Amino acid sequence: MNAQLDGLDRKILAQLQEDASLSLDEIARKVGSSKTPVWNRIRKLKAAGVIGRQTVLLDPLSLGLEACFFVLVRTSEHDADWQARFLATLKARPEVMEAHRLAGDIDYILKVRVKNAKAYDDFYQALIAEVKIFNVTALLSMEEIKSTTVLPVGADERPVA
Repeated sequence: MNAQLDGLDRKILAQLQEDASLSLDEIARKVGSSKTPVWNRIRKLKAAGVIGRQTVLLDPLSLGLEACFFVLVRTSEHDADWQARFLATLKARPEVMEAHRLAGDIDYILKVRVKNAKAYDDFYQALIAEVKIFNVTALLSMEEIKSTTVLPVGADERPVA
């Protein structure tokens, strides 16, 4: 279900995505409104599920997490029990930053952030000990060219259904 967003909603969302620590006064000033309407809209956007949890973005390199692997998983298992075990295993592993079920030859892709190749191997060994996997291919990211959490909200005046 798509939320009905007007231009002011979009401007507020753009500001929050840029810096969620801004005060209501700062957001209101930047979007050309006053504090009370901005607060009411943020509250409604949260209630509608447009705004989820708020968090802090950490720098992985500062934390010693220098290796980013994209892990391609193919499985010959497609029953509900296997999938439940696999998903529970992924959710329990803090190294897994993202996991997606795919259409096509590859069943899943994982984004895994670890210190080094040895830490990746430890992750891999733990994964295959938990669930049966047909094939795993790990691709080491040599350089992160773009990474963002900002969604394109189009902070213009056009309403979207």
